[in-house]
Amino acid sequence: MSGKESGKDRLIIFDTTMRDGEQSPGASMTKEEKLRIAKALERMRVDVIEAGFPIASPGDFEAVQAVAEAVKDSTVCGLARALDKDIDRAGEALKKANSGRIHTFIATSPIHMQHKLRMTPEQVLEQAVRSVKRARQYTDDVEFSAEDAVRSEFDFLCRVFEAAIAAGARTINVPDTVGYSLPGLWGERIRKLIESVPNADQVVWSTHCHNDLGMAVANSLSAVLSGVRQVECTINGLGERAGNASLEEIVMAVKVRRDIFPCDSRIDTTQIVPTSKLVSQITGYPVQPNKAVVGANAFAHESGIHQDGVLKSRETYEIMRAQDVGWSTNKLTLGKLSGRNAFRARLQELGIQLDGEEALNAAFARFKELADKKSEIFDEDLQALVSEAHQGENEYIKLAYLRVASETGTQPEAQVTLSVDGEECRAQATGGGPVDAAFKAIESVMQSGAQLQLYSVNNITSGTDSQGEVTVRLEKGGRIVNGQGADTDIVIASAKAYINGLNKILDASQRQHPQRAAL
Repeated sequence: MSGKESGKDRLIIFDTTMRDGEQSPGASMTKEEKLRIAKALERMRVDVIEAGFPIASPGDFEAVQAVAEAVKDSTVCGLARALDKDIDRAGEALKKANSGRIHTFIATSPIHMQHKLRMTPEQVLEQAVRSVKRARQYTDDVEFSAEDAVRSEFDFLCRVFEAAIAAGARTINVPDTVGYSLPGLWGERIRKLIESVPNADQVVWSTHCHNDLGMAVANSLSAVLSGVRQVECTINGLGERAGNASLEEIVMAVKVRRDIFPCDSRIDTTQIVPTSKLVSQITGYPVQPNKAVVGANAFAHESGIHQDGVLKSRETYEIMRAQDVGWSTNKLTLGKLSGRNAFRARLQELGIQLDGEEALNAAFARFKELADKKSEIFDEDLQALVSEAHQGENEYIKLAYLRVASETGTQPEAQVTLSVDGEECRAQATGGGPVDAAFKAIESVMQSGAQLQLYSVNNITSGTDSQGEVTVRLEKGGRIVNGQGADTDIVIASAKAYINGLNKILDASQRQHPQRAAL
């Protein structure tokens, strides 16, 4: 059932950036943001896109429903616990999908069954079978996962998987939910499971590894060598706690080491870097410079010996080409002389869809404003511009004016005017620096009580006229949100990010964390 490609088995790439990745603190995505990521994943030719957890909230249900309607070339998947209400909700969300999958799961380890589920092994087995059968009422494409399989008793795991397959599951996923295993052990466990489950040949075997010990990619690849033909992963390794296996690292490892792996993916690798940048901008999680494949330094050479070798022959120190993963695809630039049609065409190439001519005109006006500030507009600038436009729609708080004074020997001062639900509010404050002063001025108006947990600045492109992209993480009452802002002026970008975060944290309609929802 794994299929063949280029004379090898097909390795199915299952992306869970919009479900597991979204469970990173503050990384919640709007429906519009999920649609943009989904279209990017579709362009990358991802096989299965897990769009969310429909039972978690009305917002998550609507997002999965919208992705299911918009995506045509990838399978769209919704997650559901082994509960009737979860499965029914997922089935409803996926009703209009061109190709839909329900992914249902239940924990099988003694510690989870006893302390979390408070169910006996026999009850868990019965519930697993029931959930798969119910999911099959909505779709033939049903995936079953045994949560915390890494700490589950082997014989019981075999029983559960055999029963799930008999009930109609077409994919069996073996997760290292807590990132506990090691590559050799994980590969051996997968191999033994496939050998021991009597009806193992009727399904695609899958793995989903977390990165708590930094082994997620290694464990996933070990599982592939042991017979797994689906890997669950995320863009940039985004995910709960230390994250998930990185899609870009899995895909490129299989591609570069063709001599080792008996399978190929169908991924268009030139879309990796653009998608990585998009996910980073939307979630506010920057990519570390030395991150494999998508980090800014992934193809940089500082050492003189390395530079000399690469100049003589690239293969001396590079095992893959930068352009193969999309580094060269982001260089087409626009400028202030570019017309509306060129702007529209580039947005379409980036998979950015605007609602009607009015939205296009507004975006083009913002583009022209940015073009007056910097000589060249890169794809990354356009992504940031559109992200900011979506953030600004129907926001309760808006930045109307900001003036900051900072000079040697004096304390920086900020004057700010905010539009709060349509009413103008002015304030000024001093601080340890211009950004601190701006935040204090904003806070003197809003008095939100939110605590700043993270402040991060990254340049969107190169050059001193580059836009700065600022991420803030705010916490209030146990709720954590990220705020983003971009501008050629770092202080203005910072104020935008802080206000974006306040809009989220003061919005009671924001959906709950999926693991806390619907319990």
